[in-house]
Amino acid sequence: MKNYSKVSVTQDARTELHDKLSLTGAEISINNLPAGAGVPFIHSHKNNEEIYVVLSGKGKVVVDGETASLAAGDWIRIAPAGQRQFFAAEDEAISFACIQVKANSLEDYTKDDAIIHE
Repeated sequence: MKNYSKVSVTQDARTELHDKLSLTGAEISINNLPAGAGVPFIHSHKNNEEIYVVLSGKGKVVVDGETASLAAGDWIRIAPAGQRQFFAAEDEAISFACIQVKANSLEDYTKDDAIIHE
Protein backbone atom coordinates (compact mmCIF):
# COMPACT_ATOMS: atom_id res chain seq x y z
CA MET A 1 0.00 0.00 0.00
CA LYS A 2 1.36 3.43 -0.96
CA ASN A 3 1.75 6.12 1.68
CA TYR A 4 0.55 8.88 -0.65
CA SER A 5 -2.16 9.80 -3.13
CA LYS A 6 -1.87 12.25 -6.03
CA VAL A 7 -4.45 13.83 -8.32
CA SER A 8 -4.54 16.67 -10.80
CA VAL A 9 -7.33 19.23 -10.52
CA THR A 10 -8.97 20.82 -13.55
CA GLN A 11 -10.72 24.17 -13.71
CA ASP A 12 -14.16 22.72 -12.89
CA ALA A 13 -16.50 24.89 -10.83
CA ARG A 14 -15.85 22.68 -7.78
CA THR A 15 -13.64 19.68 -7.13
CA GLU A 16 -13.87 17.83 -3.81
CA LEU A 17 -10.73 15.90 -2.90
CA HIS A 18 -11.99 13.75 0.01
CA ASP A 19 -12.62 10.64 -2.07
CA LYS A 20 -10.01 11.37 -4.75
CA LEU A 21 -7.19 11.47 -2.16
CA SER A 22 -8.73 9.10 0.45
CA LEU A 23 -8.57 11.86 3.07
CA THR A 24 -9.23 10.76 6.66
CA GLY A 25 -9.00 13.99 8.66
CA ALA A 26 -10.12 16.79 6.36
CA GLU A 27 -12.13 17.72 3.31
CA ILE A 28 -10.48 19.93 0.72
CA SER A 29 -12.21 21.49 -2.25
CA ILE A 30 -10.99 23.65 -5.12
CA ASN A 31 -13.54 26.24 -6.23
CA ASN A 32 -13.63 28.44 -9.33
CA LEU A 33 -16.13 31.26 -9.79
CA PRO A 34 -16.25 33.27 -13.03
CA ALA A 35 -16.34 37.07 -12.91
CA GLY A 36 -19.62 38.32 -11.45
CA ALA A 37 -20.66 34.90 -10.07
CA GLY A 38 -21.29 33.84 -6.51
CA VAL A 39 -21.89 30.65 -4.57
CA PRO A 40 -25.69 30.30 -4.85
CA PHE A 41 -26.30 29.69 -1.13
CA ILE A 42 -25.31 30.80 2.36
CA HIS A 43 -24.07 28.02 4.62
CA SER A 44 -22.60 27.22 8.02
CA HIS A 45 -21.48 24.00 9.69
CA LYS A 46 -22.34 21.99 12.79
CA ASN A 47 -18.78 20.95 13.70
CA ASN A 48 -16.29 21.94 11.02
CA GLU A 49 -14.28 25.11 10.67
CA GLU A 50 -13.16 26.08 7.19
CA ILE A 51 -9.85 27.58 6.11
CA TYR A 52 -9.84 29.25 2.71
CA VAL A 53 -6.90 30.38 0.56
CA VAL A 54 -7.40 32.50 -2.53
CA LEU A 55 -5.31 30.93 -5.29
CA SER A 56 -5.96 33.57 -7.96
CA GLY A 57 -8.25 36.45 -8.80
CA LYS A 58 -10.31 38.56 -6.45
CA GLY A 59 -13.73 38.74 -4.88
CA LYS A 60 -15.35 38.90 -1.48
CA VAL A 61 -16.80 36.79 1.29
CA VAL A 62 -19.77 37.72 3.44
CA VAL A 63 -19.68 36.18 6.93
CA ASP A 64 -22.56 36.89 9.30
CA GLY A 65 -23.43 39.96 7.22
CA GLU A 66 -19.87 41.38 7.29
CA THR A 67 -18.04 41.71 3.96
CA ALA A 68 -14.31 41.06 3.54
CA SER A 69 -12.46 41.67 0.27
CA LEU A 70 -10.39 38.78 -1.05
CA ALA A 71 -7.37 38.66 -3.37
CA ALA A 72 -4.75 36.09 -4.39
CA GLY A 73 -2.65 35.07 -1.38
CA ASP A 74 -5.33 35.85 1.23
CA TRP A 75 -6.20 33.25 3.87
CA ILE A 76 -9.36 33.30 6.00
CA ARG A 77 -10.60 30.97 8.75
CA ILE A 78 -14.34 30.78 9.44
CA ALA A 79 -15.78 29.23 12.61
CA PRO A 80 -18.41 26.52 12.17
CA ALA A 81 -21.35 28.80 13.05
CA GLY A 82 -20.28 31.59 10.68
CA GLN A 83 -22.84 32.00 7.91
CA ARG A 84 -20.77 32.43 4.74
CA GLN A 85 -21.11 33.10 1.03
CA PHE A 86 -18.39 33.76 -1.58
CA PHE A 87 -18.45 35.99 -4.66
CA ALA A 88 -16.07 36.71 -7.54
CA ALA A 89 -15.40 40.34 -8.41
CA GLU A 90 -17.59 41.80 -11.16
CA ASP A 91 -14.56 42.11 -13.46
CA GLU A 92 -12.40 39.13 -12.41
CA ALA A 93 -12.78 35.42 -11.64
CA ILE A 94 -11.67 33.92 -8.33
CA SER A 95 -10.16 30.53 -7.54
CA PHE A 96 -9.92 29.35 -3.95
CA ALA A 97 -9.25 26.23 -1.94
CA CYS A 98 -11.26 25.31 1.14
CA ILE A 99 -9.87 23.06 3.87
CA GLN A 100 -12.58 21.75 6.18
CA VAL A 101 -11.63 20.20 9.53
CA LYS A 102 -13.36 19.48 12.82
CA ALA A 103 -13.04 22.52 15.08
CA ASN A 104 -10.84 22.08 18.17
CA SER A 105 -9.51 18.70 16.98
CA LEU A 106 -5.85 19.65 16.43
CA GLU A 107 -3.69 18.08 19.13
CA ASP A 108 -0.18 18.02 17.68
CA TYR A 109 1.25 19.92 14.75
CA THR A 110 4.55 20.73 13.04
CA LYS A 111 7.51 19.77 15.25
CA ASP A 112 5.37 18.13 17.97
CA ASP A 113 3.95 15.63 15.49
CA ALA A 114 7.07 15.11 13.35
CA ILE A 115 9.29 12.03 13.54
CA ILE A 116 12.80 12.65 12.21
CA HIS A 117 14.22 9.64 10.34
CA GLU A 118 17.99 9.51 10.00
